Amino acid sequence: MNKLSLLTFGLVAALAAPILAAPAHAAADKGVVAGLDRYARPLSDLDALSKMTRDASIVGIGEVTHGSKELFTVRNRMFRHLVSKQGFTTIALEAPWSAGVRLDEYVRTGKGDLRTILREDFQQAYSSWQTKEWLELYTWMREYNRTARHKLRVMGFDIGDVHPDQYRRVIAWAEKNKPAIVPGLRRHYADLLALPAGTAERMSAIAALPPERRKTLAENAEAAYRLVENATPIVAQEARVIAQMTTMYALDGPALHGHRDKAMAQNTWWWNRQTGLKTVAAAHNGHIGYVSAWPETYPVTQGAHLRAMAGKSYVAIATTIHSGRFRAMDPKTGKVGVFDTGTPGTGSSEHTLDQVGHRDYLVNLRQAGRNPAVRTWLDTPRPTYTIPATYLPEMFTKPLALGKAYDALIHLHRVKAADPL
Repeated sequence: MNKLSLLTFGLVAALAAPILAAPAHAAADKGVVAGLDRYARPLSDLDALSKMTRDASIVGIGEVTHGSKELFTVRNRMFRHLVSKQGFTTIALEAPWSAGVRLDEYVRTGKGDLRTILREDFQQAYSSWQTKEWLELYTWMREYNRTARHKLRVMGFDIGDVHPDQYRRVIAWAEKNKPAIVPGLRRHYADLLALPAGTAERMSAIAALPPERRKTLAENAEAAYRLVENATPIVAQEARVIAQMTTMYALDGPALHGHRDKAMAQNTWWWNRQTGLKTVAAAHNGHIGYVSAWPETYPVTQGAHLRAMAGKSYVAIATTIHSGRFRAMDPKTGKVGVFDTGTPGTGSSEHTLDQVGHRDYLVNLRQAGRNPAVRTWLDTPRPTYTIPATYLPEMFTKPLALGKAYDALIHLHRVKAADPL
C-alpha cells in the first residue's frame, strides 16, 4: 500500500463491509436500550447540543464514513446551530492547511470560484470532500458573511499537501522583514517548490521519492522553520505546517499516523488559541475520538491530543449509522464508487443503538453513563463501524468502547451516498 493511501483514517486496518456478529451473550440488554432511550434526544432538539457544548471552545463532530450525505448535512446543521446560539465561527477541516486558506478567503471575501477550489485542492485522499453537501456549507458561509459582523472562517488542520503559495508567503514575509534569511529559505524550499503544480501530481511525486530524499526534504523544511519561528505567528505557523508535512512523508506505519494526528491537533489548537475563535473540528470518527480502534496502527488520536491540550473545553461527538451507502475510493480501479455497509451483527454497537426509540437522535454519553448498565455497555469494547475513505472488500473490524472514545454521539438509522459535484 503506498504512502498516499495512508492519509485517510483506517486504511491499514479498514472495515468497509458488514460487521461480524458478536457472540450471542453480547446481545443488546433491554436495560441498556432503556437507559440510552432516557437520554436520547431527537435531532430536532438541538438545545441538547447546546447543553453539551456550552463550555467548549473546540467541538469535534466526526463522520463514520467520508462519503455519506446525511453525515455531512447533519454536521452542517449543527455547525449553523452553534454559530447562531453559541458564537462558534470556524469550521476546521480534515484537509490541508493550504486548502483551508483558499476556502477561508472565499467565505470571507468571495475571492475565487468555489467549485474550482474544491476541484483543485481536494484530490487524492481528499477527493471525498468534493460533494454538493460541502459546496452548500461554504455557499451558506459566504452568504452569512456578507452581512455578519463576526465573519465565519475556515481552516484546514491536515498536512497531506502544501500549495506552492504557502512557501511564497513565508519567503515574502522574509523579503520584507528579514532579508538576510531569504537565501537560506529559498535554498531549503527549492526542491519542494520544484514539485508539480497540481495537487494530485504533487502528492504523488513526493510520495514516490526515495526515503533518503524525503528525509532530506524534511530536514530542509525544519531548517526553514527555524529561520522564521520567531516571525509573526501566522508566518511561523505556515512554516511549521510545511515541516509537519515533509516529516510525515519521511515516516511510515504507526510513526506516520502518530505524527499526523498530533500535528492535526496542534494546528487546531494553534488556531483556536491564536484567533480566540470557537471551532468545530470536522474529521473522521477515528481522529476526533479519545481512543483508537487500532492502537497498533493509530497509536494516539487527534482527539486525545486535543483533550490533553484543551482539557474539557474540547468535546468529541461521533456519528454512528445502522446501515446505508457511502462513497469511497476503490483501490482496484483508483476511482470513487458507491458501496453498502450491510447490516450490523447482533452485539455490535450499531445493533443496540438502533433499538433506541428515536430513528435519528443525539445522546450525551456522559449523562447516559450514570445508568450502571449503560456505563458497563459503553465501557465494553464491541464491534463498531469505522469506514475509511478507501474501500477494502475484506471484512475487518476491531472492538471500540464508545464511552471511552466519545463524549456524545449522533445515531442515524440509514444514510445515502453523498452527492458528488
